[in-house]
Amino acid sequence: MSVASILSSKGREVITTAPHKTLSEIAQLLSLRKIGAVIVADTQNKLIGIISERDIVRAIAQKGASALDDVVSIHMTSKVVTTSEHESVHATLEKMTAGRFRHLPVEENGNVVGIVSIGDIVKFRLAEVEHEHSAMRDYIATA
Repeated sequence: MSVASILSSKGREVITTAPHKTLSEIAQLLSLRKIGAVIVADTQNKLIGIISERDIVRAIAQKGASALDDVVSIHMTSKVVTTSEHESVHATLEKMTAGRFRHLPVEENGNVVGIVSIGDIVKFRLAEVEHEHSAMRDYIATA
């Protein structure tokens, strides 16, 4: 199965922010939207980074509460690993595990068309395993 399967069930909404916003503003946005990361985009809405809860916690650990007044561009991840809709869920999970990150933007033709989290992938895999388990039980019952 591909990443497109996850996006079709969870939706394709992408929350973005500008690089000049403060970490405090981003923390409020994350809390309000109940999400763990936000795409940082330029004025043409192109991906230039990603900022997550972990990034904010690291900034506070390094600088104290004053870090909340810093702009996003200081603490965002600027070398963003992405996936595509056509990539398999397994390959996407491998990228996330290898990179030790929990959010992965989905890019097509240079545009961000969605974002998947480790939670989305786990939910998808659990449903897939349950479906396989059910099919196996049905097969055994009819054999």
